[in-house]
Amino acid sequence: MTAPVNAIDEARAFFAEHPQVDAVDMIFTNMCGVPRGKRLRQHEVMAVYENGRFLPISVTFADITGRDVEETKLLWETGDADCHCWPVPGTLVPTPWGGPGAAQFLTSFHELDGTPHDLDPRTVLQGVIDRLKAIGLTPVVAVELEFYLLDAKRGPDGRPRVASGGGIERSDIQVYGLAELDDQRAFLDSLYAGADAQGIPLESAISEYAAGQYELTLRHKPDAMRACDDALTYKRLVKATAAQHGMEATFMAKPFADSAGNGMHLHVSMLDESGQNAFASDDPEGTPLLKQAIAGMRALLADSFAIFAPNANSYRRFRANSYAPVAPTWGVNNRTVSFRVPAGSPSSRHVEHRACGADANPYLAVAALLAAMHHGITGKLDPGAAIVGNGYEAPADPNADAMPSNWFAAVDRFARSEAMKEYLGVRFVDIYSIVKRQEQDRYFAEVPELDYEWYMRTA
Repeated sequence: MTAPVNAIDEARAFFAEHPQVDAVDMIFTNMCGVPRGKRLRQHEVMAVYENGRFLPISVTFADITGRDVEETKLLWETGDADCHCWPVPGTLVPTPWGGPGAAQFLTSFHELDGTPHDLDPRTVLQGVIDRLKAIGLTPVVAVELEFYLLDAKRGPDGRPRVASGGGIERSDIQVYGLAELDDQRAFLDSLYAGADAQGIPLESAISEYAAGQYELTLRHKPDAMRACDDALTYKRLVKATAAQHGMEATFMAKPFADSAGNGMHLHVSMLDESGQNAFASDDPEGTPLLKQAIAGMRALLADSFAIFAPNANSYRRFRANSYAPVAPTWGVNNRTVSFRVPAGSPSSRHVEHRACGADANPYLAVAALLAAMHHGITGKLDPGAAIVGNGYEAPADPNADAMPSNWFAAVDRFARSEAMKEYLGVRFVDIYSIVKRQEQDRYFAEVPELDYEWYMRTA
Protein backbone atom coordinates (compact mmCIF):
# COMPACT_ATOMS: atom_id res chain seq x y z
CA MET A 1 0.00 0.00 0.00
CA THR A 2 1.11 3.56 -0.70
CA ALA A 3 -0.43 6.87 0.30
CA PRO A 4 -2.76 8.47 -2.26
CA VAL A 5 -0.87 10.59 -4.76
CA ASN A 6 -2.93 13.60 -3.76
CA ALA A 7 -1.81 13.13 -0.12
CA ILE A 8 1.87 13.04 -1.13
CA ASP A 9 1.36 16.09 -3.35
CA GLU A 10 -0.40 17.79 -0.44
CA ALA A 11 2.62 17.26 1.82
CA ARG A 12 5.04 18.54 -0.81
CA ALA A 13 2.91 21.63 -1.39
CA PHE A 14 2.63 22.24 2.37
CA PHE A 15 6.39 22.22 2.91
CA ALA A 16 6.94 24.34 -0.17
CA GLU A 17 4.66 26.94 1.42
CA HIS A 18 6.02 26.39 4.95
CA PRO A 19 9.70 25.47 4.51
CA GLN A 20 10.47 26.50 8.10
CA VAL A 21 8.26 23.75 9.57
CA ASP A 22 10.43 21.09 11.18
CA ALA A 23 8.40 19.88 14.19
CA VAL A 24 5.34 17.97 13.04
CA ASP A 25 3.01 15.97 15.28
CA MET A 26 1.87 12.70 13.75
CA ILE A 27 -1.44 12.00 15.53
CA PHE A 28 -3.47 8.85 15.94
CA THR A 29 -6.63 8.35 17.96
CA ASN A 30 -7.31 5.04 19.62
CA MET A 31 -10.57 3.80 21.10
CA CYS A 32 -10.30 6.02 24.22
CA GLY A 33 -10.26 9.15 22.04
CA VAL A 34 -7.02 10.65 23.37
CA PRO A 35 -4.79 12.08 20.62
CA ARG A 36 -1.38 10.42 20.80
CA GLY A 37 1.54 10.14 18.41
CA LYS A 38 5.08 11.22 17.58
CA ARG A 39 6.84 14.50 16.82
CA LEU A 40 8.75 14.26 13.54
CA ARG A 41 11.25 16.29 11.56
CA GLN A 42 10.24 17.50 8.10
CA HIS A 43 12.14 14.76 6.23
CA GLU A 44 10.52 12.12 8.42
CA VAL A 45 7.08 13.45 7.57
CA MET A 46 7.69 13.04 3.85
CA ALA A 47 8.80 9.46 4.52
CA VAL A 48 5.48 8.80 6.31
CA TYR A 49 3.53 10.18 3.35
CA GLU A 50 5.52 8.01 0.96
CA ASN A 51 5.85 4.79 2.98
CA GLY A 52 3.67 5.03 6.08
CA ARG A 53 4.94 4.55 9.64
CA PHE A 54 4.95 1.46 11.84
CA LEU A 55 3.51 1.63 15.35
CA PRO A 56 2.93 -1.16 17.90
CA ILE A 57 -0.55 -2.68 17.97
CA SER A 58 -0.75 -2.02 21.72
CA VAL A 59 -1.30 1.71 21.15
CA THR A 60 -4.64 0.99 19.49
CA PHE A 61 -6.10 -0.22 22.79
CA ALA A 62 -4.11 1.67 25.45
CA ASP A 63 -6.48 2.80 28.18
CA ILE A 64 -7.43 6.36 29.14
CA THR A 65 -4.22 6.68 31.19
CA GLY A 66 -2.05 5.46 28.31
CA ARG A 67 -1.24 2.12 29.95
CA ASP A 68 -1.19 -1.29 28.27
CA VAL A 69 -4.17 -3.58 28.74
CA GLU A 70 -2.70 -7.06 28.94
CA GLU A 71 -6.14 -8.62 29.37
CA THR A 72 -6.83 -8.09 25.65
CA LYS A 73 -4.43 -10.97 24.85
CA LEU A 74 -3.12 -8.81 22.00
CA LEU A 75 0.04 -7.59 23.72
CA TRP A 76 2.66 -10.19 24.67
CA GLU A 77 0.82 -12.90 22.76
CA THR A 78 1.46 -11.05 19.47
CA GLY A 79 4.93 -9.86 20.43
CA ASP A 80 3.35 -6.38 20.44
CA ALA A 81 3.52 -6.56 16.66
CA ASP A 82 3.46 -3.44 14.48
CA CYS A 83 0.56 -2.10 12.50
CA HIS A 84 0.91 0.44 9.70
CA CYS A 85 -0.14 4.11 9.98
CA TRP A 86 -0.90 6.25 6.95
CA PRO A 87 -1.62 10.00 6.79
CA VAL A 88 -5.20 11.18 6.44
CA PRO A 89 -5.39 13.44 3.38
CA GLY A 90 -6.32 17.04 4.11
CA THR A 91 -5.11 17.06 7.72
CA LEU A 92 -1.55 18.45 7.43
CA VAL A 93 -1.92 21.92 8.95
CA PRO A 94 0.06 24.43 11.04
CA THR A 95 -0.24 24.37 14.83
CA PRO A 96 -0.19 28.08 15.70
CA TRP A 97 0.47 27.49 19.40
CA GLY A 98 3.76 25.79 18.52
CA GLY A 99 5.16 28.74 16.57
CA PRO A 100 5.91 29.08 12.84
CA GLY A 101 7.91 25.84 12.75
CA ALA A 102 5.15 23.52 14.01
CA ALA A 103 2.42 21.48 12.31
CA GLN A 104 0.36 18.30 12.66
CA PHE A 105 -1.42 15.62 10.65
CA LEU A 106 -3.80 12.78 11.43
CA THR A 107 -3.22 9.13 10.63
CA SER A 108 -5.26 5.95 10.33
CA PHE A 109 -4.25 2.41 11.27
CA HIS A 110 -3.92 -0.45 8.80
CA GLU A 111 -2.86 -4.05 8.94
CA LEU A 112 0.46 -4.84 7.27
CA ASP A 113 -1.42 -6.08 4.19
CA GLY A 114 -3.10 -2.69 3.82
CA THR A 115 -6.45 -3.67 5.29
CA PRO A 116 -7.99 -0.94 7.50
CA HIS A 117 -7.43 -1.93 11.13
CA ASP A 118 -10.61 -3.06 12.87
CA LEU A 119 -9.61 -1.44 16.18
CA ASP A 120 -9.15 2.01 14.62
CA PRO A 121 -12.17 4.22 15.42
CA ARG A 122 -11.96 5.68 11.91
CA THR A 123 -12.38 2.19 10.44
CA VAL A 124 -15.35 1.55 12.73
CA LEU A 125 -17.03 4.79 11.65
CA GLN A 126 -16.34 4.21 7.97
CA GLY A 127 -18.04 0.83 8.14
CA VAL A 128 -21.26 2.41 9.41
CA ILE A 129 -21.11 5.25 6.86
CA ASP A 130 -20.77 2.65 4.11
CA ARG A 131 -23.88 0.85 5.32
CA LEU A 132 -25.89 4.06 5.14
CA LYS A 133 -24.58 4.83 1.67
CA ALA A 134 -25.61 1.33 0.59
CA ILE A 135 -29.23 2.33 1.24
CA GLY A 136 -28.81 5.65 -0.56
CA LEU A 137 -28.19 7.95 2.43
CA THR A 138 -25.26 10.24 3.23
CA PRO A 139 -25.09 11.54 6.82
CA VAL A 140 -24.61 15.26 7.41
CA VAL A 141 -23.03 15.75 10.83
CA ALA A 142 -22.13 18.60 13.16
CA VAL A 143 -20.41 18.10 16.52
CA GLU A 144 -21.04 20.64 19.29
CA LEU A 145 -18.73 20.47 22.30
CA GLU A 146 -19.01 22.17 25.67
CA PHE A 147 -15.94 22.87 27.79
CA TYR A 148 -14.75 24.74 30.87
CA LEU A 149 -11.91 27.24 31.09
CA LEU A 150 -10.06 26.67 34.37
CA ASP A 151 -7.30 28.44 36.21
CA ALA A 152 -3.97 26.77 35.49
CA LYS A 153 -3.39 26.62 39.25
CA ARG A 154 -5.65 24.74 41.64
CA GLY A 155 -7.56 26.61 44.31
CA PRO A 156 -6.57 26.72 48.01
CA ASP A 157 -8.56 23.51 48.55
CA GLY A 158 -6.54 21.74 45.88
CA ARG A 159 -9.50 21.54 43.51
CA PRO A 160 -9.88 23.02 40.02
CA ARG A 161 -11.42 26.48 39.84
CA VAL A 162 -12.94 28.53 37.04
CA ALA A 163 -10.52 30.85 35.28
CA SER A 164 -10.91 34.57 35.79
CA GLY A 165 -11.15 36.45 32.51
CA GLY A 166 -9.51 39.87 32.39
CA GLY A 167 -8.87 39.60 36.12
CA ILE A 168 -12.60 39.24 36.83
CA GLU A 169 -13.73 36.25 38.88
CA ARG A 170 -17.26 35.17 38.08
CA SER A 171 -19.32 32.55 39.87
CA ASP A 172 -22.83 33.18 38.55
CA ILE A 173 -24.24 31.33 35.56
CA GLN A 174 -25.12 34.17 33.16
CA VAL A 175 -26.07 31.86 30.30
CA TYR A 176 -25.58 33.56 26.92
CA GLY A 177 -23.86 36.41 28.75
CA LEU A 178 -21.93 38.80 26.53
CA ALA A 179 -19.75 40.09 29.37
CA GLU A 180 -18.52 36.51 29.84
CA LEU A 181 -17.47 36.42 26.18
CA ASP A 182 -15.72 39.77 26.63
CA ASP A 183 -13.89 38.35 29.66
CA GLN A 184 -12.29 35.75 27.37
CA ARG A 185 -11.96 37.87 24.23
CA ALA A 186 -8.21 37.30 23.97
CA PHE A 187 -8.66 33.53 24.23
CA LEU A 188 -11.54 33.48 21.75
CA ASP A 189 -9.68 35.67 19.25
CA SER A 190 -6.72 33.28 19.39
CA LEU A 191 -9.04 30.31 19.08
CA TYR A 192 -10.72 31.66 15.95
CA ALA A 193 -7.35 32.54 14.42
CA GLY A 194 -6.07 29.04 15.14
CA ALA A 195 -9.21 27.45 13.69
CA ASP A 196 -8.86 29.49 10.51
CA ALA A 197 -5.20 28.48 10.19
CA GLN A 198 -6.16 24.82 10.53
CA GLY A 199 -9.27 24.91 8.36
CA ILE A 200 -11.59 24.07 11.26
CA PRO A 201 -15.08 25.47 10.46
CA LEU A 202 -15.57 27.27 13.78
CA GLU A 203 -18.57 29.57 14.10
CA SER A 204 -20.63 31.13 16.90
CA ALA A 205 -19.61 31.20 20.57
CA ILE A 206 -21.80 31.30 23.66
CA SER A 207 -21.33 31.41 27.40
CA GLU A 208 -22.99 28.19 28.56
CA TYR A 209 -25.02 27.27 31.63
CA ALA A 210 -22.22 27.63 34.20
CA ALA A 211 -19.50 30.07 35.13
CA GLY A 212 -16.49 29.38 32.93
CA GLN A 213 -18.36 27.08 30.54
CA TYR A 214 -18.42 27.77 26.79
CA GLU A 215 -19.66 26.22 23.58
CA LEU A 216 -18.61 27.06 20.03
CA THR A 217 -20.28 25.70 16.92
CA LEU A 218 -18.60 23.58 14.28
CA ARG A 219 -20.34 23.89 10.90
CA HIS A 220 -22.13 20.76 9.70
CA LYS A 221 -20.62 18.71 6.87
CA PRO A 222 -21.91 16.04 4.45
CA ASP A 223 -18.80 14.09 5.42
CA ALA A 224 -19.19 12.45 8.83
CA MET A 225 -15.56 11.38 8.98
CA ARG A 226 -14.25 14.87 8.37
CA ALA A 227 -16.73 16.29 10.90
CA CYS A 228 -15.15 13.98 13.50
CA ASP A 229 -11.65 15.00 12.36
CA ASP A 230 -12.76 18.59 12.97
CA ALA A 231 -14.02 17.72 16.46
CA LEU A 232 -10.80 15.96 17.42
CA THR A 233 -8.48 18.70 16.16
CA TYR A 234 -10.75 21.37 17.64
CA LYS A 235 -10.46 19.83 21.12
CA ARG A 236 -6.68 19.86 20.78
CA LEU A 237 -6.75 23.47 19.60
CA VAL A 238 -8.94 24.55 22.53
CA LYS A 239 -6.63 22.94 25.07
CA ALA A 240 -3.47 24.36 23.48
CA THR A 241 -4.94 27.86 23.11
CA ALA A 242 -6.11 27.86 26.73
CA ALA A 243 -2.59 26.92 27.85
CA GLN A 244 -1.18 29.80 25.81
CA HIS A 245 -3.43 32.13 27.81
CA GLY A 246 -2.46 30.71 31.19
CA MET A 247 -5.55 28.52 31.55
CA GLU A 248 -6.57 24.90 31.28
CA ALA A 249 -9.50 23.75 29.15
CA THR A 250 -11.37 20.58 30.04
CA PHE A 251 -14.00 18.57 28.20
CA MET A 252 -14.44 16.33 31.25
CA ALA A 253 -18.12 15.36 31.48
CA LYS A 254 -18.72 16.71 35.01
CA PRO A 255 -15.91 18.84 36.46
CA PHE A 256 -18.07 20.35 39.22
CA ALA A 257 -20.81 18.60 41.18
CA ASP A 258 -23.02 21.69 41.43
CA SER A 259 -22.55 22.98 37.85
CA ALA A 260 -23.64 21.87 34.41
CA GLY A 261 -21.82 19.02 32.72
CA ASN A 262 -20.10 19.11 29.34
CA GLY A 263 -22.06 17.55 26.51
CA MET A 264 -21.19 16.54 22.96
CA HIS A 265 -24.34 17.36 21.04
CA LEU A 266 -24.47 15.53 17.71
CA HIS A 267 -26.62 17.05 14.94
CA VAL A 268 -27.48 14.73 12.06
CA SER A 269 -29.53 14.82 8.90
CA MET A 270 -29.40 12.58 5.81
CA LEU A 271 -28.98 13.43 2.15
CA ASP A 272 -30.81 11.22 -0.32
CA GLU A 273 -29.32 10.13 -3.64
CA SER A 274 -30.38 13.42 -5.25
CA GLY A 275 -28.51 15.41 -2.58
CA GLN A 276 -31.66 16.61 -0.82
CA ASN A 277 -32.33 16.47 2.92
CA ALA A 278 -34.29 13.25 3.40
CA PHE A 279 -35.59 14.58 6.73
CA ALA A 280 -36.94 17.87 5.27
CA SER A 281 -40.64 18.36 6.00
CA ASP A 282 -43.22 21.01 6.78
CA ASP A 283 -44.16 18.79 9.72
CA PRO A 284 -42.06 19.90 12.74
CA GLU A 285 -41.57 16.20 13.58
CA GLY A 286 -39.95 15.63 10.19
CA THR A 287 -40.46 12.87 7.64
CA PRO A 288 -41.31 9.24 8.41
CA LEU A 289 -37.63 8.50 7.70
CA LEU A 290 -36.56 10.88 10.47
CA LYS A 291 -38.98 9.23 12.89
CA GLN A 292 -37.59 5.81 12.00
CA ALA A 293 -34.06 7.09 12.63
CA ILE A 294 -35.12 8.44 16.02
CA ALA A 295 -36.76 5.13 16.83
CA GLY A 296 -33.46 3.40 16.14
CA MET A 297 -31.66 5.89 18.38
CA ARG A 298 -34.09 5.06 21.17
CA ALA A 299 -33.80 1.32 20.58
CA LEU A 300 -29.98 1.21 20.74
CA LEU A 301 -29.26 3.96 23.27
CA ALA A 302 -28.74 1.53 26.15
CA ASP A 303 -26.60 -0.79 23.99
CA SER A 304 -24.29 2.05 22.93
CA PHE A 305 -24.20 4.02 26.19
CA ALA A 306 -20.68 2.84 27.03
CA ILE A 307 -19.57 4.80 23.95
CA PHE A 308 -21.53 7.96 24.79
CA ALA A 309 -20.53 7.87 28.48
CA PRO A 310 -17.13 6.13 28.44
CA ASN A 311 -15.70 7.05 31.85
CA ALA A 312 -16.56 6.84 35.54
CA ASN A 313 -17.07 10.61 35.69
CA SER A 314 -19.44 10.51 32.69
CA TYR A 315 -22.32 9.26 34.83
CA ARG A 316 -22.26 12.25 37.16
CA ARG A 317 -23.61 14.38 34.30
CA PHE A 318 -27.03 12.73 34.06
CA ARG A 319 -29.28 14.58 36.50
CA ALA A 320 -32.86 15.78 36.15
CA ASN A 321 -33.32 19.46 35.30
CA SER A 322 -29.67 19.73 34.26
CA TYR A 323 -30.04 19.93 30.45
CA ALA A 324 -28.56 16.43 30.30
CA PRO A 325 -31.17 13.76 29.46
CA VAL A 326 -32.11 10.93 31.80
CA ALA A 327 -34.29 8.72 29.55
CA PRO A 328 -34.50 7.61 25.89
CA THR A 329 -37.06 10.29 25.01
CA TRP A 330 -37.60 12.44 21.94
CA GLY A 331 -39.43 15.66 21.17
CA VAL A 332 -39.67 18.74 19.01
CA ASN A 333 -37.96 21.97 20.11
CA ASN A 334 -37.46 20.46 23.55
CA ARG A 335 -34.16 20.39 25.46
CA THR A 336 -35.40 18.06 28.19
CA VAL A 337 -35.21 14.99 25.93
CA SER A 338 -32.39 12.82 24.59
CA PHE A 339 -33.26 13.30 20.93
CA ARG A 340 -34.44 16.77 19.93
CA VAL A 341 -35.80 17.84 16.56
CA PRO A 342 -34.77 21.51 16.63
CA ALA A 343 -36.96 24.37 15.46
CA GLY A 344 -36.09 25.64 12.01
CA SER A 345 -37.07 25.79 8.38
CA PRO A 346 -38.46 22.63 6.74
CA SER A 347 -35.28 22.26 4.67
CA SER A 348 -33.09 22.24 7.82
CA ARG A 349 -34.97 19.46 9.60
CA HIS A 350 -32.58 17.20 11.55
CA VAL A 351 -32.14 15.51 14.94
CA GLU A 352 -29.87 16.48 17.82
CA HIS A 353 -28.51 13.66 20.01
CA ARG A 354 -28.05 15.15 23.51
CA ALA A 355 -27.03 12.12 25.59
CA CYS A 356 -23.36 12.02 24.59
CA GLY A 357 -20.73 13.57 26.86
CA ALA A 358 -17.88 15.79 25.66
CA ASP A 359 -15.46 13.15 27.00
CA ALA A 360 -16.53 10.63 24.35
CA ASN A 361 -14.48 9.64 21.32
CA PRO A 362 -16.17 11.58 18.47
CA TYR A 363 -15.53 8.87 15.87
CA LEU A 364 -17.11 6.18 18.01
CA ALA A 365 -19.96 8.40 19.21
CA VAL A 366 -20.95 9.24 15.65
CA ALA A 367 -20.49 5.62 14.59
CA ALA A 368 -22.85 4.42 17.35
CA LEU A 369 -25.38 7.14 16.55
CA LEU A 370 -25.38 6.43 12.80
CA ALA A 371 -25.61 2.70 13.49
CA ALA A 372 -28.75 3.30 15.54
CA MET A 373 -30.25 5.45 12.79
CA HIS A 374 -29.52 2.75 10.19
CA HIS A 375 -31.09 0.18 12.54
CA GLY A 376 -34.27 2.25 12.84
CA ILE A 377 -34.53 3.07 9.15
CA THR A 378 -33.96 -0.44 7.84
CA GLY A 379 -36.27 -1.89 10.47
CA LYS A 380 -38.90 0.83 9.87
CA LEU A 381 -39.21 1.29 13.63
CA ASP A 382 -41.73 3.56 15.35
CA PRO A 383 -40.42 6.02 17.98
CA GLY A 384 -43.78 6.43 19.67
CA ALA A 385 -45.29 9.78 20.56
CA ALA A 386 -43.03 12.79 21.00
CA ILE A 387 -42.68 14.19 24.51
CA VAL A 388 -44.48 17.48 25.00
CA GLY A 389 -43.41 19.56 27.98
CA ASN A 390 -41.00 18.48 30.69
CA GLY A 391 -39.24 15.30 29.59
CA TYR A 392 -37.76 14.85 33.06
CA GLU A 393 -41.26 14.26 34.45
CA ALA A 394 -42.43 11.95 31.66
CA PRO A 395 -43.36 8.45 32.86
CA ALA A 396 -40.97 5.68 31.85
CA ASP A 397 -41.84 4.07 28.53
CA PRO A 398 -42.29 0.31 29.10
CA ASN A 399 -41.30 -0.30 25.47
CA ALA A 400 -37.91 1.44 25.75
CA ASP A 401 -34.86 0.24 27.66
CA ALA A 402 -33.73 2.68 30.35
CA MET A 403 -30.39 4.43 30.08
CA PRO A 404 -27.76 2.56 32.14
CA SER A 405 -27.36 4.32 35.46
CA ASN A 406 -23.69 3.50 35.98
CA TRP A 407 -20.44 2.64 34.22
CA PHE A 408 -20.55 -1.07 35.02
CA ALA A 409 -24.07 -1.57 33.71
CA ALA A 410 -23.26 0.33 30.51
CA VAL A 411 -20.13 -1.69 29.71
CA ASP A 412 -21.88 -4.98 30.50
CA ARG A 413 -24.74 -4.04 28.19
CA PHE A 414 -22.35 -3.00 25.43
CA ALA A 415 -20.31 -6.20 25.72
CA ARG A 416 -23.45 -8.32 25.26
CA SER A 417 -25.00 -6.28 22.47
CA GLU A 418 -25.45 -8.20 19.24
CA ALA A 419 -26.39 -4.95 17.49
CA MET A 420 -23.12 -3.27 18.49
CA LYS A 421 -21.16 -6.32 17.35
CA GLU A 422 -22.97 -6.23 14.02
CA TYR A 423 -22.31 -2.55 13.40
CA LEU A 424 -18.98 -1.88 15.13
CA GLY A 425 -17.36 -5.30 14.78
CA VAL A 426 -17.16 -8.29 17.12
CA ARG A 427 -13.48 -7.83 17.94
CA PHE A 428 -13.87 -4.11 18.49
CA VAL A 429 -16.74 -4.61 20.96
CA ASP A 430 -14.79 -7.31 22.79
CA ILE A 431 -11.57 -5.29 23.07
CA TYR A 432 -13.32 -2.02 23.97
CA SER A 433 -15.21 -3.83 26.75
CA ILE A 434 -12.01 -5.39 28.08
CA VAL A 435 -10.26 -2.00 28.12
CA LYS A 436 -13.14 -0.34 29.96
CA ARG A 437 -13.37 -3.16 32.50
CA GLN A 438 -9.66 -2.82 33.17
CA GLU A 439 -10.13 0.93 33.66
CA GLN A 440 -12.92 0.16 36.11
CA ASP A 441 -10.62 -2.11 38.11
CA ARG A 442 -7.87 0.50 38.18
CA TYR A 443 -10.24 3.36 39.01
CA PHE A 444 -11.91 1.63 41.94
CA ALA A 445 -8.60 0.37 43.30
CA GLU A 446 -7.81 3.98 44.21
CA VAL A 447 -9.01 5.48 47.51
CA PRO A 448 -10.57 8.93 46.91
CA GLU A 449 -10.56 11.79 49.39
CA LEU A 450 -14.29 11.34 49.92
CA ASP A 451 -13.70 7.91 51.46
CA TYR A 452 -11.69 9.53 54.24
CA GLU A 453 -14.33 12.22 54.81
CA TRP A 454 -17.22 9.74 54.98
CA TYR A 455 -15.71 6.61 56.50
CA MET A 456 -12.48 7.33 58.41
CA ARG A 457 -14.28 8.05 61.69
CA THR A 458 -17.66 6.51 61.09
CA ALA A 459 -16.69 3.00 59.98
